[in-house]
Amino acid sequence: MTKVLRSWVCGPLGPYAPGLAEELRRQGYARSAVEQHVCFIAHLDRWMRGAGVGLGDLSGSAIERYLAERRAAGYAQYRSVRALRPLLDYLAPLGVLPVPAPVRPGPVEELLGRYRDYLLVERGLTAGTVRGYVDAVRPFVAGRLRGDVLDMAGVTAAEVTAFVLTGCPGRATGSAKLIVCALRSLLRWLHVTGTVPGSLSAAVPSVAGWRLSGLPKGLDPGQLRRLLAGCDRRTPTGRRDYAIMLVLARLGLRAGEVARLGLDDLDWRRGELVVRGKGSRVERLPLPADVGAAVAAYLRRGRPVTADGRGVFVRVRAPHRALTSGGVTMVVFDAARRAGLGTVHAHRLRHTAATAMVQAGSPLAEVGQVLRHRSPLTTAIYAKVDRDALTVLARPWPHADAVGGLS
Repeated sequence: MTKVLRSWVCGPLGPYAPGLAEELRRQGYARSAVEQHVCFIAHLDRWMRGAGVGLGDLSGSAIERYLAERRAAGYAQYRSVRALRPLLDYLAPLGVLPVPAPVRPGPVEELLGRYRDYLLVERGLTAGTVRGYVDAVRPFVAGRLRGDVLDMAGVTAAEVTAFVLTGCPGRATGSAKLIVCALRSLLRWLHVTGTVPGSLSAAVPSVAGWRLSGLPKGLDPGQLRRLLAGCDRRTPTGRRDYAIMLVLARLGLRAGEVARLGLDDLDWRRGELVVRGKGSRVERLPLPADVGAAVAAYLRRGRPVTADGRGVFVRVRAPHRALTSGGVTMVVFDAARRAGLGTVHAHRLRHTAATAMVQAGSPLAEVGQVLRHRSPLTTAIYAKVDRDALTVLARPWPHADAVGGLS
């Protein structure tokens, strides 16, 4: 029988409860949160003892059975597998949990696994891009399943076209383009490997989406000031959010690039920042004084001492792991809502940075260097916000008398 904080843990989890509580404290959980979690573990421990479930039996089915009984008993908290994640993460390295039996992938996942390896090894694509490609073509491959047999050799051009015409309508242009791009890649790979007798990539219709047809939607200076002013820099959360949005708006980083920033990427002596961007590219950018001051203020008086890892920006609530790209986007989203700006995502601050550079007189080539565009065509869209330069190209509107004379 083991007493941990205010709870008695008398069953299979008793020997591990003190270590779990200590690990939670190390991760930055408040004492009250640790007490609540240990109380929950004690409840699980009592259920395991009563049901005759040992640690070696704590598999997915046993966990679901326990959680179902907990929900049926009317508990309002700690009702999902996510609540058990700290315990499972703590026990897994100790080797006391059951080892799941290997699951043989079905024909769909087996083929997609080989396609994934091709994209990673031979094409050299990043893991995120590969995941997007595989997810995009999974419905197409799954649709070729005939019982337990995957019939890819019998696919026809008409079926390829029908898949695109059925799946793309109603989607955003970027999402539809990802589907057709991934499908062409898959069909070329299937032909090269001999899975299909001929190349069907030409049967994939194109998506109507014209380059440079849109207009970059950045924030104007007043809106940016309102966004930043909504951060209470007297609090750790406010210092973090202010630093994140200043990095986005001044340097034009992507949300994922901000999430990947590490402490070792800050070169304070040189005043530079190492950016790990798309395609595994690593580049350096100057670190402006105001951005550096905001990041330093967060690191000194905002970043938890219990932060896990070397990420610069971490979660406010324990466990204090590095923010994901989604977390960075939510920082901007919440700040915009507080400022009354509606829906604003992190990428809009990238447009804000580029627009500010163009309006300050920076050539498009320099803007492309800061944004780290591979092609000048990608940067060309920002020419639309350079109104002074566009006025030279604008033709004068005909006077009323001239219009009358032409009628």
